[in-house]
Amino acid sequence: MATIAELKSALKETLESRGVLGQLKARIRAEVFNALDDQSESRPPLSHENLLINELIREYLEFNKYRYTASVLTAESGQPEVPLDRQFMANELNVVEDPSSKCVPLLYGMLSHFLNDSKGEKAGRMFLRGPSVPSEKNTRDIPETGVMAGPSGAGPFTLHGGCR
Repeated sequence: MATIAELKSALKETLESRGVLGQLKARIRAEVFNALDDQSESRPPLSHENLLINELIREYLEFNKYRYTASVLTAESGQPEVPLDRQFMANELNVVEDPSSKCVPLLYGMLSHFLNDSKGEKAGRMFLRGPSVPSEKNTRDIPETGVMAGPSGAGPFTLHGGCR
């Protein structure tokens, strides 16, 4: 007859091999976070940039099946429950997609653009401005809705990608 330790070990191995153990741990962490989250504590307003950044991250997390991590991000950040439309995101980010890039998250295409499309020493580099994220000292840094940090007047870049 098997001992309790042997049964525990066999159960753990089975859950790990099926990929269930990691999901269970993530689900427990998400539930603990939700139980401990203080809803009475007000969050700072979600800036336009943070809305877009969070959505890029959520799209990446959901694509990679990190659903519980995505649910914690949504709950903690105040991101709307319903994901933003991908075409809206592409327009806001001044991105033009080719058909092969539409099956992967925008973040993959953006990263690929900067890693693979550089022509010459500085061609693949982007000029970055200081943050428009509000600091604790100065809330005047909050951008107006529809205003993005970064170079103004820059043309769209095309994302080329491939499905994984």
